[in-house]
This record gives sequence, structure tokens and C-alpha cells, in this order.
Amino acid sequence: MTFKRDGERGRNLTALMDFYELTMAKGYFNNGMADSEAVFDMFYRSVPDSGGFAIMAGVQQLIEYLESLTFSENDIALLRKKGFDEKFLDYLRNFKFACDVWAVPEGTPIFPGEPIVTVKGPVIQAQLIETMVLLCINHQSLIATKANRIVRAAQGRTVMEFGSRRAQGFDGAIYGARAAYIGGCVGTACTMSERDFGIPALGTMAHSWVQMFDTELDAFCAYAREYPDNCTLLVDTYNVLKSGIPNAIEAFKREVLPRGFRPKGVRIDSGDITYLSKKMRKMLDEAGFEDCQIVASNSLDEYIIRDMLIQGAKVDSFGVGERLITASSAPVFGGVYKLVAVAHDGELVPKIKISENVGKITTPCFKQPWRLYDNETGKAIADVITLKDETIDETKPYEIFDPVHTWKRKTVTDFTAKPLQVQLFKEGECVYTCPDLKETKAYCTAQVGTLWDEVTRFENPHRYYVDLSQALWDEKQKLLAAKTDSE
Repeated sequence: MTFKRDGERGRNLTALMDFYELTMAKGYFNNGMADSEAVFDMFYRSVPDSGGFAIMAGVQQLIEYLESLTFSENDIALLRKKGFDEKFLDYLRNFKFACDVWAVPEGTPIFPGEPIVTVKGPVIQAQLIETMVLLCINHQSLIATKANRIVRAAQGRTVMEFGSRRAQGFDGAIYGARAAYIGGCVGTACTMSERDFGIPALGTMAHSWVQMFDTELDAFCAYAREYPDNCTLLVDTYNVLKSGIPNAIEAFKREVLPRGFRPKGVRIDSGDITYLSKKMRKMLDEAGFEDCQIVASNSLDEYIIRDMLIQGAKVDSFGVGERLITASSAPVFGGVYKLVAVAHDGELVPKIKISENVGKITTPCFKQPWRLYDNETGKAIADVITLKDETIDETKPYEIFDPVHTWKRKTVTDFTAKPLQVQLFKEGECVYTCPDLKETKAYCTAQVGTLWDEVTRFENPHRYYVDLSQALWDEKQKLLAAKTDSE
């Protein structure tokens, strides 16, 4: 396989779907429902790590997938072996994506229950893309969310994504690096992610470099001669304080300063980093290298970083690997894809799924999510989900209420209401241009800044409200009552 950017890699991902999507598609086709219009929403039910919010990511890869939907002859041959009839196979052979698609832009904070992707179009088409909608958004949103937590824990210190070798497969490494960058990381160890996405690839040496030389000092001097303008030395191969830092200081003096440069940093990858970093800082400062940064790695996450800084660690930058790229503390982003409306006689009829588990009851109808911002503070007040054709009049007071505990009501004034979704496709044609990844990263930082500290804290975050408009709430209650009565 040639490793190129998705859409250029020479691989057809159309068949990356759950098999039941094909069995249902054949059933729709044979029942004369191929062109029946349906609306599906993707949303998620709970924030990873019991956090206050998640970060939307993966939209660009979803667009690339939808733009290249074509069933190849290999796909057709496989489905023929699986027993699908020729009429249905001809339908797939001539398949052309024709749906409308909306999504929340990448980098936006998102909350449980609100539609982050909406697909409207022929039911077969909307059903066949279910797996890839979920796969693109679930994975990258999970990693972007974890990265953003780690970056916030670092309190302004830079965070680098160092997890390529621990990712779940090569796509996990490549797209995980992309998502981590959106979430706030400054760069990645994954070289391919710089080639494909322009994310700075960062890294210096491994312990094997030091071990290849007769002495640690020889290794440091050789590296410093190679990279005098960007010299960061790994100081924990043998003994950080007795040899690593003293040898690094000597190498800086011998090979970096005479060439007119200043040392970039030292990295520590083991031991009591908090204690050692304090000692390292003192030794470096006394040697005249106050500007030499201390980089820490070694199975870090947001909680370890936070505790290190509380305890006074003298770390300037963090390299975070396996616990970021795998989101190991909460490795599943539980996005789901549910039918919410079906066209009948030219009108969209709301659909609802009911469950004994109240959290799994869906919100019906073709919808639009909004975010309300306080004009005085610029902070987000709440999200409101309305019917698609509803508008929120910013010139008048607007009452919001908890859709479960309906007596909890608040009237907001002096606010701005912004639709959360943008249209990606219109009748199968892409109408959206993805921003530059640097813009998306900056946008993410700015949007997280609109959330109150109570929402962004790690422990027991305040529940950010996602409310329903009165009209949508009424429609949901009417369907719940009708379904309950019919049973």
C-alpha cells in the first residue's frame, strides 16, 4: 500500500461498513424504498474521563470518504459471493452519493445529546455511511478531547504527541496525531503527519544513541556536532544527576557554544521527574544555561502532569505518548447514529427510539443545534436544539429549560445565538472548505476559552446544559406518549 493522504492512498474505503448496513440496504431496495428520504443524527452520550466537554474532530476525513464513495468491481464480486442479487449489485455499481450532510466544525467543544453530524437523503445512502461517519468522528474526537485535557493540565507549557509506536495501527498514529494537534499539541513524533497535514514532526534521540558510543559524553558531543542549532540531549540513560546533566553541560560547552548557538534542552524519560527536574534546573542555571529547557516524557497524562506542577516540577515541555494516542483512561468515544425522521407524502415524519434505559431514548425530528453566548462576558451560556426551521430571536428574551427537570428554567437576554452545524454536502456535492489545520487548532483554543472554568475542570465539572426548544420538546413528548399508549 502506498502511504498517501486519504483520498490519494489508492485504497477504496467504501466497503468499510458493518455488514448489516448492506443487508438493510438490500431490503430497502427490494421493498421499493431506495429513494425514500430519511434523516440520521450522530451524537454521543457521555464525555470521556467524566469530563465537562469533548472536542469535535475528524470532519475532513469524513468529507474525503464521502467524496470518493464508489463500489469497486472487487466489492461487487465479494457481495455476489455473499448472495446479493444482480439488481441490487447493479444499484451499487451505479451508486452516486446524493445526501445533504451537516456537521459541527472541527475544534468545537461538543456536549452529550446534541447532533454533531446530520445526514439527510435516500435511506440506503444514509444507512450505508453509518460506520464511517462514526469511525471518523469517534476516533479523532476521542484523541482531540484527551489531548485538550493534557494541554490544559500543562498550564501553558508545550505538549508534544509522542505516541506513534503505541497507537492502534498506522491510521491510529497518523490521524491520532492530527486530532492531538487540533486539541492543542504543538507537534508530533509521527513524521508522516507532517508530510500529510503540516503538523511539526519533533524528536531528538533514543537511549540507543547514547549506548552506541563508548561514553555518554562521546554520544552527547557527537549529537551536538550534528545538530548544534537544535540540541536536546536525553540525560537518563545511566544516571541523571551524576552523569547525564554534567555530560550534557560539558557537551554544550564543547560543541554548541563554540558554534555560536545555545542549547535547546535536555529530556528526562524516567525516575522521579519532579524531584530530578528541580535538581536539573539548579545545575543548568549554575552552568549558565538558564534558557535550556527541560523536557519530560514517560507515560504521562493530565493527572500526572497536574500533580507534577503542583509539586513544583521545573519542566518546560511534555512529550506524551501512549496515554494520549490511545486515550487509555477512557478509550471509547460512544458516538451513535440514529434515525430521527422519514419523509412521507413530501413531509418529514419524526421518528423516536424508546428504551427502558432513559439515556438511550432519542430526540426525534430534523434539528438544528445552537450555542448561546453572553454578550457581556463572551462565555457560552447553554446549547439549545431546535427544529430545523426554527430561529432564535436574539432581540427578545429567550427562555431555556432543562428537558428532563423542566421546572429548571432561565430567561436569557443580551445574548448571541450561533448555529453549531455547517453544511458539508448538498445533494452529494461538497460545499464546504475545511480550514487550515493551524486555524482549526487556534479556533479550538478560542472556543474552549468561551467555557466557564466550572465546565473545564477535571473533577466534578459543572454540567453544561443542552436544552430543547419548546417546540422540539413538545414533539418529543407527543411521540413518547403515542408510543407508550400504543404498547
